[in-house]
Amino acid sequence: MCHSAMATPSTHLSNQITSYVERLSFCSITGHSADTAVMNGGGAHDLSEEESKQDGAGDTDGGEDSNEQEVIVIQDTGFTVKIQAPGTEPFDLQVSPQEMVQEIHQVLMDREDTCHRTCFSLQLDGNVLDNFAELKSIEGLQEGSLLKVVEEPYTVREARIHVRHIRDLLKGLDPSDAYNGVDCNSLSFLSVFTDGDLGDSGKRKKKGSELEQIDCTPPEHILPGSKERPLLPLQPQNKEWKPMQCLKVLTMSGWNPPPGNRKMHGDLMYLYMVTVEERHISITASTRGFYLNQSTTYTFNPKPANPSFLSHSLVELLSQISPTFKKNFTVLQKKRVQRHPFERIATPFQVYSWTAPQVDHTMDCVRAEDAYTSRLGYEEHIPGQTRDWNEELQTTRELARKNLPERLLRERAIFKVHSDFAAAATRGSMAVIDGNVMAINPGEETRMQMFIWNNIFFSLGFDVRDHYRELGGDAAAHAAPTNDLNGVRAYGAVDVEGLYTLGTVVVDYRGYRVTAQSIIPGILEREQEQSVIYGSIDFGKTVVSHGKYLELLERTSRPLKVQRHNVLNEKDESMELCSSVECKGIIGNDGRHYILDLLRTFPPDLNFLPVEGEELSPESVRQGFPRQHRHRLACLRQELIEAFVEHRYLLFMKMAALQLMQQKDNVVPTVTTNGPLVPLATAIQNGECKSPLEGKAEDSIPGLAQAKELAESLAAEDGSDPKSREVVLNACKAVGSISNTSFDIRFNPDIFSPGVRFPEDSADDIQKQKQLLKDAGAFLVSCQIPSLVKDCLDHSALPMDGATLTEALHQRGINVRYLGNVLAFVDKTPAKAQLEHFYRIGISELITRCAKHIFKTYLQGVELSALSAAVSHFLNCFLSSFSDAVAHLPADELVSRRKNRKRRNRVPGGGDNTAWASLTPSELWKNIVSEAQSYYHFTLYCENADQVVEKYGLQKITLLREISIKVGIQILIKEYNFDSRHKPAFTEEDILNIFPVVKHVNPKASDAFHFFQSGQAKVQQGYLKEGCELINEALNLFNNVYGAMHVEICACLRLLARLNYIMGDHHEALSNQQKAVLMSERVLGIEHPNTIQEYMHLALYCFANGQLSTALKLLYRARYLMLMVCGEDHPEMALLDSNIGLVLHGVMEYDLSLRFLENALAINSKYHGPRSLKVALSHHLVARVYESKAEFRSALQQEKEGYTIYKNQVGEAHEKTKESSEYLKYLTQQAVALQRTMNEIYKNGSNASIMPLKFTAPSMASVLEQLNIINGIIFIPLSQKDLENLKAEVQRRQQLQESGKSVEDLTVDSPLELEDKIPMDGEDVMQQPSP
Repeated sequence: MCHSAMATPSTHLSNQITSYVERLSFCSITGHSADTAVMNGGGAHDLSEEESKQDGAGDTDGGEDSNEQEVIVIQDTGFTVKIQAPGTEPFDLQVSPQEMVQEIHQVLMDREDTCHRTCFSLQLDGNVLDNFAELKSIEGLQEGSLLKVVEEPYTVREARIHVRHIRDLLKGLDPSDAYNGVDCNSLSFLSVFTDGDLGDSGKRKKKGSELEQIDCTPPEHILPGSKERPLLPLQPQNKEWKPMQCLKVLTMSGWNPPPGNRKMHGDLMYLYMVTVEERHISITASTRGFYLNQSTTYTFNPKPANPSFLSHSLVELLSQISPTFKKNFTVLQKKRVQRHPFERIATPFQVYSWTAPQVDHTMDCVRAEDAYTSRLGYEEHIPGQTRDWNEELQTTRELARKNLPERLLRERAIFKVHSDFAAAATRGSMAVIDGNVMAINPGEETRMQMFIWNNIFFSLGFDVRDHYRELGGDAAAHAAPTNDLNGVRAYGAVDVEGLYTLGTVVVDYRGYRVTAQSIIPGILEREQEQSVIYGSIDFGKTVVSHGKYLELLERTSRPLKVQRHNVLNEKDESMELCSSVECKGIIGNDGRHYILDLLRTFPPDLNFLPVEGEELSPESVRQGFPRQHRHRLACLRQELIEAFVEHRYLLFMKMAALQLMQQKDNVVPTVTTNGPLVPLATAIQNGECKSPLEGKAEDSIPGLAQAKELAESLAAEDGSDPKSREVVLNACKAVGSISNTSFDIRFNPDIFSPGVRFPEDSADDIQKQKQLLKDAGAFLVSCQIPSLVKDCLDHSALPMDGATLTEALHQRGINVRYLGNVLAFVDKTPAKAQLEHFYRIGISELITRCAKHIFKTYLQGVELSALSAAVSHFLNCFLSSFSDAVAHLPADELVSRRKNRKRRNRVPGGGDNTAWASLTPSELWKNIVSEAQSYYHFTLYCENADQVVEKYGLQKITLLREISIKVGIQILIKEYNFDSRHKPAFTEEDILNIFPVVKHVNPKASDAFHFFQSGQAKVQQGYLKEGCELINEALNLFNNVYGAMHVEICACLRLLARLNYIMGDHHEALSNQQKAVLMSERVLGIEHPNTIQEYMHLALYCFANGQLSTALKLLYRARYLMLMVCGEDHPEMALLDSNIGLVLHGVMEYDLSLRFLENALAINSKYHGPRSLKVALSHHLVARVYESKAEFRSALQQEKEGYTIYKNQVGEAHEKTKESSEYLKYLTQQAVALQRTMNEIYKNGSNASIMPLKFTAPSMASVLEQLNIINGIIFIPLSQKDLENLKAEVQRRQQLQESGKSVEDLTVDSPLELEDKIPMDGEDVMQQPSP
C-alpha cells in the first residue's frame, strides 16, 4: 500500500505516468484486481500485525539528510475514523496517515456489508475527499471523524466497473480462474486440512476428549511401502467450492449500446439476466442506478417496468426480485470474507496448475468481453488505454533512490510494472502463436514474421535471414533469447544510472519460443544501421564505439567482471569496447542510452566450444571435453564467474602468504622459478581445485590471516615497500589478475567469437584471457561439480524434483547441459548408494528434458484442431505400457463437403499436417536415448517407459508431473492406468489446456533483503530477539515493495514462525507459518518441494498447540505430496516419517507409529550411513514405541544399537551416551519386572498377587521434545529466574549500546554461552541464549 510520498518526478515524465506510479502504490497490495484489497479492515480477519503494519516507509521528516543506511522507517501511529454508509450502522475503521483515500474505497468494496457499492464518494463535513490524497493531508480529518459514504451518479465506465465487481463477488469462491491460469489466481488447499482457520477456532475442540476422537489411520496409499500413487488426492474436494448459485445468467444485452434518444434519458447500458427462479429480466443501467425495463429478447422497450425497483446497486435490485439471490448472496459473502486473505489476493506472476478437474463452462459476460478487448492491467485506471511499456519501465528506474522511502517507492514501482509487463507479454505471445495478431511483415513466410501488440514487440525463436548461421542456426536462435534475458537480468541488477535495458520476457508456448520486448522510442522509424552507435550488427565484421557508452559500461565492468578490450573493425581500425561485440548501443528518441542483444554478457564455455588448435586444461580433457554442442552460444553462468573469482582470490592470498613466510625465513629472494611457489603456481594455471572431499585447504596454510592483513596494508601504503610490491606482483601474475598492483580478474567476452579480430598489440593479453577461460571451465568440472555432490552427500543440498535440482546446479554455476557429467560423476562416487535419490532425480530430469526437446518440434507440426489428440498421443508414447499406441486422428467433427485444400494457413508452421500421428512409443524412446547421448553425452539404457521405471527406479506419475510442468500441459485429474497393456493411458479428452512457460526478470527488494540477511546472521549468533526484530522489519519492507504475496515473503514468514516457536510464542508461530504455507501454495504451487517443507513445519507448530488431528492431517498431506514428487526413497522422507511416527506414538497408535518409524530408520541408515547420529536417534524413537507396547526385548535391542553408535561417535563421557545407557538400565528393569510378573502368573494361576506394571502412554511434552530434536530445533531449558536475568542482561546491553560502548567489550563480564549440544548431523540448531 502506498505510504510514501511520491518522489518528485523528473521533468520529461508525462503526468500520466506519474499518476500511474502513484496509483501503482495503492494497488501494490491489492495484487492484480483492485477488488481484492486487503487492509487492516479486511473483513472477518483482523489482519495480524504485519499486514496492518504496512505503513512501512513513512515520509520521514528530514528524509533528505538521513542518507545513512539507518532504519528510518517510522511507524506512524494509526487512528480510527467512523464510516457511515447508507442503510448500515456506522462502524469504526483503523487507518494510517500514509494511506490514500482510495484505500478506504478498497476496504469498503471488500467488506461484507458494503461490498456491493462501487460508485460512491467519501465526504467529511460535506466536502468530497480526493481519491488520491493521503489521509494526513486532509484538513480536519482526525481520530473519531465521521466519513459519509455518498452514492454518486454512474457513468458508462463506472457502470462497467460495477458489473465487473458484482461478477467478481459472485465468483468469490469459484476456483475456475485458478484452473484456467488467469488474473493471477492460483490454488490453495491448506484450509481443507485445517478445517478453515487455524487461529482460535482450531482451539475449540475439547482438550480432554480429543485423544479418543481422532481417527489416525492414514489412507492406504500413504502408508510406507505402498506402491499406488493416486492422482486424485492432489486436489482434495473443497466443500466451500460447491457453487452457490445466485444467478443463472448475467450478461450484456443485445440491445447495447443505447440509441441516442435513450442516451439523453440517462441510459448507459442494458443487461440481461436469468434468476435462479427462471425469471428472465432486462435491466437498464442509468446514471441514477439500475432498474427493470420492459424489453424482452426480441422487442426493445426501454421504459421502466412497474415496479422498476430503481436501486443504486445491482445487488439491492436483485435482492428485491429474487429471494434465492438474496439468501445465497449473503451466505456467499459471509464465506468469502471468512477465507484467509492469502487465499484470495492475486499473486505477482501467474502460476499454472498441471492438473484440473472438469469444470463446467458457464456464461460470463465479463470473461467474454475480456477475451475480445485488450483490457490489460490497469486500463481502468489509466487514460489512453494502451500502456507505453518502455516509458513506464524506464521512468520507474529513474525515480530517486537517495534514502529508504525513495528506494522503497522506486522498487515497488519497478516491481509492479515488471509484473504487469510480464502478464501483458505472456498474453500477447499466446495471441501471436494462436494467430490472433497481424504481423508487421505479413508478406514474409510465417517463421520470419514479427508482431507488435499493445506496444510490445514479438519475434519468434527461429534463425531468420541466416543471422545465426555460423553459430548453430535455429538451435542458436532458440538459445539466444534466454542468454539475452540473463544479460538483461545482470545489467538490471547492477542498476547503473543512465544505462537502460529493454523489458524482456521469453515465452515458450505450443512448441514455439517467442521473445517479447518493450520498444525503444523511434527505433521502428529508422534503419538499424543508422541507429546503432556502439557495438556491431553483424557479429563483429563492422564495429563502432562511442565515448558515452564506454563510460556507462565501464561502471558495470567490475561487478560483471567484463574486461575493457579492443577489437578491429572492417577497416582494421582498433575500436575500444567494454562488452561483447553483439551488445548494441542505441540512443532512443527519448535521449536515453539503451543496450540490447546482451546474449554474450558472460564469457563462452570452452568445454562446449571446440576451437581448432586450442588445448583445454587436463581436468577438462580427462572428462571428455571439449564437446560439440548444438550451438556456439554456450556461456558460463554468472554464479560460476563469481565462484571462480572468489576461488582465485583465496589462492592470491595464499600465494602472498607463502612468499611472506619465505621472506621471514630469509630464503633465497623469491624468484618464482625455484622457490616452493612453483607447484602452487602451476596448480593454479591448471585450474586445479583440491577435491572438496579432502576438507578446505585454507586451514593448511598458516599465513592466511597475515596475508589478509598484508592485502589491507598494501592497499593502504600505495605499495611503497618494494618487497611487498614484488609479493603482490608475483601473486597477481600467478592468478591471472589484469592488474599488477591489486587482485582484479575480468573476462573478455569476445574471445573465440567467430568473426571478431583483435589488434596485434594485445596478443599477450588475449593469450592470458584464453588461459583464464580454460581455467574457469576446468574449475567448473573439477571443483563445482564435486562440491555439489559433496553437498548432497552431507545433505546441505536436498533436491526433491527437477526444479529444485536445476536450482541447486545453477546456484553453483553449473549449466544444465552438464547434467550428464554430474550423473557420471555420481556414478563413480564411492558413496553412490547414499546419492541414489540425487541420481534418480537427475535421470528423471534428463529424460524429461530430452522429451521436452522432442515435444517442441513435434508440436510445431500440429494444427490447432488436432492439438489435444496430438498431446495425448505423445504422452501415451512417453508413459503408457500399451505398446502400439495408435494416434486417433480426430474424426473431423466438421467434415467439409468441398475438399478444397488450398487454404493458406496463417498460423506459424501450419499446414495440414498429420505426421505427428505416426510417432510410436519405441521410436520416441529411441529419440530420447539419442537426444540424451547427443545433448547430454549420457547413455540411457532403455527402450520404453517400463524399462526406465525398472532400471532407474522412477515413477510414471513423477515423469508425468515433470513433463507437464516443463511444457505447460494441463491434464484432467483422474486415475490413469499407465500399466495397462490393452489400452492407452490418455485420451484426447484428458488434455485440458496448454499453458505458456514464461521466463522473466525478477526485480528484487534490495533493502528488505539486507534486513533479512542481517536478521538471519543475528539469529545464527544466538541473538534471537534482535534477529526477530530485523526480520519483522524485513517483512514490512518486502510487503511494501512486493505487495502481500511473494516467494521471498514466504521465506521471511517461515523464519519468523520458527523464531516465534523457539521463543515460546506457539500461537504466533502457528499464525505466521499458516501464512507461509498458503503463500507457498499460491506462489510456488501446491506440490512444490518448498510447500511440502512448509506443511511439515506447520504440523509441528500445530502439535505444539495441542491440535493433534490437524498436525496428522498436515503430515499425511506432506507425505502424499512427497510420494508423488520424488517417491519414498529420499532422505527427507525419513524426517517426515519420524514426525508422523512421533505424533502417532503420542496418540497411542503404536503399531502404525512403528511402521513409520521403522521406515525412517531404514532410510536414515541408507542415506546417512549406519553409524550416523541420526540413525542412533531413529533407534531410540523406535525403542520408545516398543517400550510403550511393553515389548521390552525389542526395545532393548533397538536402544543397544543406538547406544553403540553414540559410544563410537561421541565417546562414553558425552551426555547423549549417558542418557542412552540410563534408558537401557531402565528398560532392563522393566523387562525383568515383566518377566517376574509373568512367572508369578504361570506359577500361581489366577490368584497370583500381581505387582502393577507401569505402562505409560508418552506425555505430550516428551513427544514434543523428540519432535523438536528431529526437526533440528534444540531448546536450552531456561527457568523463570534465568529468563529474568536474561531480560535484564539484554536490557543492560541495549543501554550500553545506546551509550556508545560496543558489545564486544562486555562479553568479558558475562558471556552469553551457547551450550554445545550436538546438532543432529547438520540440522540448523537454534539455541536459546543461556546465561
